[in-house]
Amino acid sequence: MKSQSYISIGIPIYNAENYLEDAINSVLTQTHKYWELILIDDGSNDKSLEIAKKFERIDNRIRVISDGFNKKLPSRLNQIIDESKYQYIARMDADDIIHPERLEIQIKFLENNPNYDLVSTGVITIDNDNQVYGYRNVDQVYTDFEKVEKAYPIVHPAILAKKNWYSRNNYDVNYTRSEDYELWCRAISNKDLKIAVLPDLLYYYREKGNLSSSNIIKTYKDTFTTYCEYKQSFDLLYFSKVRLKIFIVKTVDYLGLLQNMASRRNKKDISDNVKKEHQNIINKLKYM
Repeated sequence: MKSQSYISIGIPIYNAENYLEDAINSVLTQTHKYWELILIDDGSNDKSLEIAKKFERIDNRIRVISDGFNKKLPSRLNQIIDESKYQYIARMDADDIIHPERLEIQIKFLENNPNYDLVSTGVITIDNDNQVYGYRNVDQVYTDFEKVEKAYPIVHPAILAKKNWYSRNNYDVNYTRSEDYELWCRAISNKDLKIAVLPDLLYYYREKGNLSSSNIIKTYKDTFTTYCEYKQSFDLLYFSKVRLKIFIVKTVDYLGLLQNMASRRNKKDISDNVKKEHQNIINKLKYM
């Protein structure tokens, strides 16, 4: 029996005119129909706000919020929490796409496993032309989040969470490139991260052709600072690795090969059957 619980879906938007329609269409095609969609514009100077308002006129479940300011992602994520009407909150990025059964599968997991507050999924990676080229996921449901680690297998934009958990755990606006990692470390330190990561490939993450060396480097630095803060110690070996990673990113960027780094995080070559299945799902969105 399908859940009839309502979900607030939040999409922060900044200059995403090339991809926003696909993102919203993927929400409209969800098999779980009980939702509101909150579109928060973060001071875009392209046609993103115009596109968002077009969909607001089409479907009364869609709500657009715009104040003209560029407050950055963590502030907008906190705003989504405050604006959400329902007890569950899902998020996604404005340039990504979600599988039609994403909400249905995630809400079913949380309602069947009430001890968990959050659930994430695996991802299919796509390029700027919506072409599938890889994936990454856990091999089975992963729930081992008891210690502060250097990294976690959590796909942040694929999160579905209980609103009361977010009420206890807002985003720190000082971490504009590692707001998710800081949140996981803080919640673990407070013994308040009851999350499961599903192996299901339910999120289409636009990665290839969408990398910035400055953003990658800032993420490395912010993650290292956060790790040391919550570990309450300075890790010299980790620091050395971060410096090496920064050097490699700068070198690869100088050589014009930065976009090739996108495929390195993928688990392995994607099979033809899996690639065809998910490519067909994505292609159907073009005809909405």
